[in-house]
Amino acid sequence: ALSLQAQAGCPVTFSRTHATLEAGTFQVVVEYTEEAVGKQAIEQAEALIQAALNDTPFDSDKVIAALRELDEDERIGPSTGAIVDAAVARGIPFRRMTSGSMVQLGWGSKARRFQAAEVDQTSAVAESIAQDKDLTKRLLHAAGVPVPLGRPATSVEDAWAIAEEVGLPVVVKPQDGNQGKGVTVNITTRAQLEAAYATSQQYGDDVMVERFLPGHDFRLLVVGGQLVAAARREPPQVLGDGEHTIRELVDIVNQDPRRGSGHGTALTKIRLDDIAIARIAGEGLTPDSVPTQGQRVVLRNNANLSTGGSATDVTDDVHPEVAARAIEAAQTIGLHICGVDVICESVLHPLEEQNGGIVEVNAAPGLRMHLAPSYGKPRNVGAPMVDLLFSGNDDGRIPLVAVTGTNGKTTTARLIGQLFTSQGLRVGMTSTDGVYVNGRQIDSGDCSGPKSARNVLSHPEVDAAVMECARGGILREGLGFDRCQVAVVTNVGEGDHLGLNFITTVDELMVLKRVIVQNVAPNGYGVLNAIDPHVSAMAPFCTGKVIFFGADRHHPVMATHRAQGSRV
Repeated sequence: ALSLQAQAGCPVTFSRTHATLEAGTFQVVVEYTEEAVGKQAIEQAEALIQAALNDTPFDSDKVIAALRELDEDERIGPSTGAIVDAAVARGIPFRRMTSGSMVQLGWGSKARRFQAAEVDQTSAVAESIAQDKDLTKRLLHAAGVPVPLGRPATSVEDAWAIAEEVGLPVVVKPQDGNQGKGVTVNITTRAQLEAAYATSQQYGDDVMVERFLPGHDFRLLVVGGQLVAAARREPPQVLGDGEHTIRELVDIVNQDPRRGSGHGTALTKIRLDDIAIARIAGEGLTPDSVPTQGQRVVLRNNANLSTGGSATDVTDDVHPEVAARAIEAAQTIGLHICGVDVICESVLHPLEEQNGGIVEVNAAPGLRMHLAPSYGKPRNVGAPMVDLLFSGNDDGRIPLVAVTGTNGKTTTARLIGQLFTSQGLRVGMTSTDGVYVNGRQIDSGDCSGPKSARNVLSHPEVDAAVMECARGGILREGLGFDRCQVAVVTNVGEGDHLGLNFITTVDELMVLKRVIVQNVAPNGYGVLNAIDPHVSAMAPFCTGKVIFFGADRHHPVMATHRAQGSRV
């Protein structure tokens, strides 16, 4: 199962198998990056072994390809992943809320949410404005930001009238489009405009016609009122070698491991579709033409990465006035994170000096071109986005106390919750008799598992959390949190709670219960029962300091742990 995942491109390295007291029964643990991929790998590994035992065929290439495809579908995208990685680097906990790109950072009342590169503080009104290209352009023009002339067209005839009004060449695009879909640029004839109008209508009823601005396509990324990255985008293209056809050259370029079929890779495969065929037909070429040595064949007019384009980082070259116009555009629309598309000859000079302009703003911009540009320096654009959500040293965490043991867990959890409440904090508590938030029961039954813990940590009214952690939940799914500020172990006993999942001895139960002690924050505390030898033996495994209860400072247990150098 580990090898199948590794060959499918998953970065996994850990697996282990243990025999049990039951003959022929083994416990197997295999690392995964995506749960669905891990489960499918286990199923296929079993099928592989059975095929080997029965000497029957097994198509490993097909299985690995299916795992790779599933991994691409399941794993978090590069834009979302960059923000998550930046949050993890700051010690901020995260939870993926859907199979898509909706993620929660932080816990309880400190939690923040984002989707792709769009944060929860951005209003739906601002996003709607950004989707309306005509309204966006009118607002930017009113704010003194340079934009191309043009307006929405009501028909093909109106579109041609607008083209004659603003002057050829023009650009035709959907009014609420994205990712370059349905966009045709550098239109110079009525026939080209009619074809472009029909293409745009496939992606939206409302079509925009505006003056074509000559120059290069730049994407400027604005986060929290600051320009954090910029890239020059090039349209998908191939370079002739005098031997291969255009179709073959596209296949060669697509062999680049950085290119994939979706948004999960640094670059997207070039498509030789109708749009590309129409583009090269304008140069008298077909997919089976053989370009001469060094001949540059452009397959699309737009330079979006999602259609196979490439990017070069130019962040250090952006003129302060160009940056200022991009920031004004983001603030005018009301976007906290904004991708500003600029057409100009160079970002080294102000837009006004070169008849450049801002042609579009994006409310949820893709980050691939900045994270892994085709050429130039990668930019860690996730870090400023996390800084936008969590200022200073805020790690998005609330006080969290985990309680486990054989007896007395619920009583202890209630007492700790009461202590928090007396300090004016709204408490979320999980226990074997329900889930409570700010004194109100929101769930009943045995709620001492990780699912209940995650629900509490997602609740917006929780300022502090107390989690009862029973052995069943830990065995099924773990803890439901990555670390706690305080871990309390009441006792282990001499024989209670044995027999579940092959936990048959007190020593094995101790290893299970000490999981919460091993996940104490470095500045946190493990609170251990000094009288119970199995509990006091957990002290060396605590990653924070240790507090013993049940014995005075002269108790032999205390002296033993001081001698061992434990942080008691």
